[in-house]
Amino acid sequence: MTEYSEKQKMLAGEPYHAGDAELVADQARAAAWMARFNPSRILPRAERAALLAEGLGSVGEGAVIRPPFHCDYGYNIHLGRNVFLNYNCVILDVVAVTIGDGTQIGPGVQILTADHPRDPAERATGAEWGRPIAIGRNVWIGGGAIILPGVMIGDDAVIGAGSVVTRDVAAGATVVGNPARPR
Repeated sequence: MTEYSEKQKMLAGEPYHAGDAELVADQARAAAWMARFNPSRILPRAERAALLAEGLGSVGEGAVIRPPFHCDYGYNIHLGRNVFLNYNCVILDVVAVTIGDGTQIGPGVQILTADHPRDPAERATGAEWGRPIAIGRNVWIGGGAIILPGVMIGDDAVIGAGSVVTRDVAAGATVVGNPARPR
C-alpha cells in the first residue's frame, strides 16, 4: 500500500495535517512571496505582473491583484485573463481555486477552500481538508463577500456585497445575503 504525503492528501482533498514540514515550508515560501508582492504597488505594471505569476499556479494575461493579498500556498490559485481582485482579498487555497476570464472581485472578499471536521473529537486531532472552488467567466463578486468551500459559481453570475455563498450559484444568477440566495 502506498503511503501518501500530507501534501498529496491535501491536494487530493483528503484529510491532512497542515503542520507537516513540507506544508509548513510551502506556507513559508508563500509568506515570503507575499512579503515581496504586497508592497509592489509602486512597481511598474510589468514587474507586478511577473511577480504575480511567480507566486500563483497560473495567471492569465491582464490579470491584476491589488495588494495587500493573502493566501495559504499560492500554487493552487489559477486566474484567467483580465481577472481583477481588489484590495485585501484572502484566498485559502489548500486545493484548487479557479477564477475565469474577466471576473471582477471586490475588496475584502474571502475565498475559502479549507474545511474542518464538524465532530469536536475529530477536529481536535488537527485534521482538515479542502474542497475546490470554481468561479466562472465574467462574474462580479461584491466587496466583503465570502465564498465557502466547494462552491461553484457559474459564468456571468453576480454575488452581492457582503454575501456569504454557501451553495453553488447558477450561471447568470444574482445572489445576495447570508446565506446568499437568488433575488
